[in-house]
Amino acid sequence: MTPENQALVRDSFAKVAPIGSQAAALFYDRLFVLDPALKPLFKGDMAEQGRKLMTMIGTAVANLHKLEVIVPAVRDLGRRHAEYGVRAAHYDTVAAALLWTLAQGLGDAFTPPVEAAWTEAYTILATVMKDAAAA
Repeated sequence: MTPENQALVRDSFAKVAPIGSQAAALFYDRLFVLDPALKPLFKGDMAEQGRKLMTMIGTAVANLHKLEVIVPAVRDLGRRHAEYGVRAAHYDTVAAALLWTLAQGLGDAFTPPVEAAWTEAYTILATVMKDAAAA
């Protein structure tokens, strides 16, 4: 990722982070609308799941400039998700829900360059996760 795209992701996430619990709820609501079959994969407290999601995204965003630091954890996450029943096709649904959520949270600040930067960041991380799950 270019430093400019990293900055777009970092700056836009800083605007969404203060409404993290709402953003997480929007994300999961959208995810389950897009693919209701995913709902049974989530067992337990969805508010806690949302906190974990926002923490994970925050960690990834903060480390986009040094991906080698987080790649081992991202691989582990991909392997764990496979154990939960996540399949490669689900990553596209997650991407759609994430981008939709960002659009809702950012409003007019969700510009085409911001969307492209988030798409790039997500694609990089999702590819690492899918490769780890497939190995």
